[in-house]
Amino acid sequence: MLTSIIAIFVIGYLAIALEEVIHINKTASALITGVLCWTAYVLLNSDAEVVVDQLSEHLGSISEILFFLLGAMTIVELIDAHDGFAIITQRITTRNPVSLLWIICILTFFLSALLDNLTTSIVMVSLLRKVMPESEQRKLMAGMIIIAANSGGAWSPIGDVSTTMLWIGGQITTVNIIVRLILPSIVSLAVPLLYMTFAMRSKLQAVPVLMGGTAQAEDDIKASKVEGRLMLIAGTLGLLFVPVFKTVTHLPPYMGMLLSLGALWVLSELLHKDKDEEDRAPFSPAHALSKIDAPSILFFLGILAAVGVLESTEVLSDLAAELDQLVGNLDLIVVIIGVVSAIVDNVPIVAAAMGMYDLSTYPTDHRLWEFMAYCAGTGGSMLVIGSAAGVAVMGIEKLDFIWYIKRITLLALLGYLAGAGVYLLLF
Repeated sequence: MLTSIIAIFVIGYLAIALEEVIHINKTASALITGVLCWTAYVLLNSDAEVVVDQLSEHLGSISEILFFLLGAMTIVELIDAHDGFAIITQRITTRNPVSLLWIICILTFFLSALLDNLTTSIVMVSLLRKVMPESEQRKLMAGMIIIAANSGGAWSPIGDVSTTMLWIGGQITTVNIIVRLILPSIVSLAVPLLYMTFAMRSKLQAVPVLMGGTAQAEDDIKASKVEGRLMLIAGTLGLLFVPVFKTVTHLPPYMGMLLSLGALWVLSELLHKDKDEEDRAPFSPAHALSKIDAPSILFFLGILAAVGVLESTEVLSDLAAELDQLVGNLDLIVVIIGVVSAIVDNVPIVAAAMGMYDLSTYPTDHRLWEFMAYCAGTGGSMLVIGSAAGVAVMGIEKLDFIWYIKRITLLALLGYLAGAGVYLLLF
């Protein structure tokens, strides 16, 4: 039985990792893998009722993550629909390439902690395309956006999916993960940023002013700014409210996220209540829901379901014991996990690790979970396909896989190891 389940999982995992080669969307591969793993488990098990009970238990944990992501994505889309992010990006007017690089990276770092690394990378690359013509310089800055987004997402419970999974699973707490990881995360960005500033200064040329854009009536611009500013403030406060809600009520994080979404929904309805249906539609939460990345939600469902089978059959706990015996050093194992997350998606890597190591042995806020949040979050920057932020920027900017390895991988690796070294020295 175990051989069949492991074989299905490995084949499915390879299909996900080789998405660009086999031209099959990783969501399809993940869903098929998850269902087939459970199918093999129930058919080869003598007690089907036990398997169904285990599936229901795992589905409860998985749904918490999915509802959390669904709410967060919808809030971000609502802010974007009201041009809320433009209030931030329009304030960047410098044409000095070094200043622009630092402003974009710092802004990306903190925005990704408030929103998430995927959304932030899309927003910042869109900004970059508006202020800089296509060039090698823009590609370098786009690569730095990936590093900054992943570094910023690692120290926030809502900044990266893998950190969110650990937070919802009870492995980490909000204040602790921020306090313990913010400095290593800053170092993981600062090292490549300093290298880019001094070693590659000769490649950074003055940024020409790009002309173009659409004009709007003055009244429309003012109205849009008021609505956008209000939605940006309300959406940001709503996201920041989620950890507070969890701390006060002890309810799961997705409950706070759904409450914030409901409040923002009411605000959106009130803002546009005097408009007719056609004018109101683009700003409605229903429209925002239609724009969220639904394939990613289904991908998480499929891969987490598949990992759930490995956890139920104790494959992951056996793997953890073998790794401990083979490598011997838990910190080194976590560093390796971070490197592997650059090759394959960090979501299944972290999901597998959560099943490998038990909370009774490694309780909440144990160093294992903190270090794993850092390594899985920042390790994906080493390859352009290693994180959701990287894949998004790759698609928007048409970054080449080999180009990224030549220009960005070493910088990301240096930052990753430097941040890991800082964490281990501190704790």
